[in-house]
Amino acid sequence: MIPLVFATSNEHKLKEVRQLLPAQIEVIPLSATEWDGDIAETEATLEGNAVLKARTIADALEVHCFAEDTGLEVEALAGAPGVHSARYAGPDRDAQRNMEKLLAALANATDRRARFRTVVALIIDEATYTFEGMVRGHIAHAPSGSGGFGYDPIFIPDGYDVSFGVLSDEVKNAISHRGHAIRQLVDFLTAYFKCKSPGSPPAQT
Repeated sequence: MIPLVFATSNEHKLKEVRQLLPAQIEVIPLSATEWDGDIAETEATLEGNAVLKARTIADALEVHCFAEDTGLEVEALAGAPGVHSARYAGPDRDAQRNMEKLLAALANATDRRARFRTVVALIIDEATYTFEGMVRGHIAHAPSGSGGFGYDPIFIPDGYDVSFGVLSDEVKNAISHRGHAIRQLVDFLTAYFKCKSPGSPPAQT
């Protein structure tokens, strides 16, 4: 079993990541550690915030740790809300208000193309690695479905005619931004620990 602390307090993200990771990777939530506080997401990019969160926890608790940051980037809004997606309508991270603000901003828009991007940062053995996933789609005119979280009810991925809020967890995880990034993380960890196991050949450089 490989223990990894996931630097998040978001129960929805924790559930989703646990569905994606194999059983041999033990995901430890922040709530199960000694950490008691918040991490200010002060960086200007998704990668910067993901690394900041992972490094903060890895250094404070002396553990292997990963974190992620996700943004919804809308073409007609020049990539907004982007890195500010969680707090688009205010610091309280209210998903309903975020969606309402976004739909209002697009009220007269004919171009509703958008993409979700996730960057995962891993801190392991003092080194930092990042992995990025993306899914393209468009913004619906109204929310639909009760699944997922955040902007999922108004994001319709390319190739589908319903939102992430309607799609099953299995379908969403197979095509989503977070799913793509986490699978890269899994592939990396599998190779990393295989190379470190006794009797393995040295890593190629």
